[in-house]
Parts: sequence; C-alpha cells; structure tokens
Amino acid sequence: MRFLHFILSHSIFIAFCAIGLCYQTNILLLIEHNFAIYGFVFFSTLCSYNFYWLLSKSYFAAFKINIEFIKVNFSYVLIFFLSALFSIYFFLFLNIIFLYILLSVLLTLLYTLPLWPFSFLRKLQHLGFAKTILLSCTWAYTTVVLPAAFAADVRLIAVALLFVARFLFMFLLCFIFDKRDVVIDKINGLNSLATNMSEKNANIIFAIAFVLHVSVGLFYNCFFANTFQAVATIFTSVLLWVVFRFSKLKQGYVFYYFIVDGLMLVSALATFVGNNIFSKFVGQ
Repeated sequence: MRFLHFILSHSIFIAFCAIGLCYQTNILLLIEHNFAIYGFVFFSTLCSYNFYWLLSKSYFAAFKINIEFIKVNFSYVLIFFLSALFSIYFFLFLNIIFLYILLSVLLTLLYTLPLWPFSFLRKLQHLGFAKTILLSCTWAYTTVVLPAAFAADVRLIAVALLFVARFLFMFLLCFIFDKRDVVIDKINGLNSLATNMSEKNANIIFAIAFVLHVSVGLFYNCFFANTFQAVATIFTSVLLWVVFRFSKLKQGYVFYYFIVDGLMLVSALATFVGNNIFSKFVGQ
C-alpha cells in the first residue's frame, strides 16, 4: 500500500496516464508512434506535477524553504530534477518546432501562478473557472497537439475535433477533483469552478459538459467512419458518469488518484481494444 501511495502521490501514475492519452491520439489520428514523444510527455508531466506539489507545499508552509523543507520533501525534489533532465534529453530527439514545447511549458507555469510568493498574483486565486479551464486545456494541448505536431501528414479538422473532445474529457475529470476540494479550498481561500457555484448549478455544468463530450466524441468517430471507436467513446463515457456519481459519496485518496485519474488509461485501453481487437476480428 505504501508503494501504491508513493506512485500516486509523486504523480508517476498520472504520467503513465499522459502516455496513454498520447497513444490514443496516435491511434485516432493515424499517427506513427514515436517513443521520443512518449518519453518527453511522461517526464515533463512528472516534472510539472512534482514542481506543483513542491510549490503547493511551500505555499502552505509560508514559503519557508530551507534544509528541513528539502529533507521532508526530498523525494519530490529528486523526482523533479531527474524528470527535468530526462525531459530535456527526450526533447533533443524531437524534430518539432520549439514554440510547441514552449507553449506547453507556459500553460503549466500559468496554472501555478497563484501559488507563487508574489502578492499581485494572489488575485488569481479567485479565478476558479479559469483554473479548471487552463488545466484542461494544458492536458488537451500536451496529449493532442504535441503528438500531432510531430506528424508529417495529419488533417487539421481531425486535430481540432480531438482537441475539443480531449479538453471536455479532462474538464470533467478536473471538475470531479474540484468538487472533492470544495471545503479545503474555501478554508485556504482558493477558488475553483466548484467553489463558485451551488451544488445544483455544478451538476448542470457537469451534465452540459458531459453531453458535449459524448457528442463531440461520437461526431468525430462517425465523421471518420470509425464505428468501434464510437463504441469505445460510449463505454468510457458511461464509466465516467458512474465515477462521477460515486464521487458524491465520501471517497478516499485512492479513489481520486487511481480511479478518477485512471479513466484516462481506461479511455486509451478502450481505443486500443477497438483498434486492435474488435476491428481486426470483424475484418477477418
């Protein structure tokens, strides 16, 4: 159990989820798999999340960053630096425009701005809706646009539709986390989409985003005549709705960081099954 907690708390699991979504993008956009992209996304995700956790811990410790702080959070510090080095290593193998990577880094930094020790940035803590939108956009950009940027030939309409579908999917996952943190965020003066509205309005927003997610996903697969991926979209969406309903009950750490985050891997696995098992079986 301690090993699982380490994997989850140091964002190793979610880094694998990021690879899963990149794999899914490659399948849906018919892009050739590139291990340099997988390596870069894995370690950059690991780097950015551990950086965020360190920044968050220093924020709640009134930014008392000293030897004691480093000792207590040494594993986060170590993973942050190692993953940063590996991110640079894999980046050297990517033959894509530097601006694509730079935008990804800027999106990540923008998300952390409210936690920086500058008074003029504290006002950003009240932009709860923007926080959820920004994180969802960062995930969609990293797992859709970056793999597509490497491809030599890919249809822009396909990238745009998949970006919207991925954005809505990540928005729904982020929303579930926001609902979990409502009480803690209010105590610490941090705003999110969930803290800025009533339970009823929050449910309406989630329902609208869910319908849009399913609609865009089905439209994408129907547009490209991919029946099995349409089924995969429905399967993943049903699981997402079930998880959302269970999130209304009192749940623990593993539920959110393994089950909720794990929906990313489930989505990728459903795409894999639809592409490599059912479609080929019927084709025979």
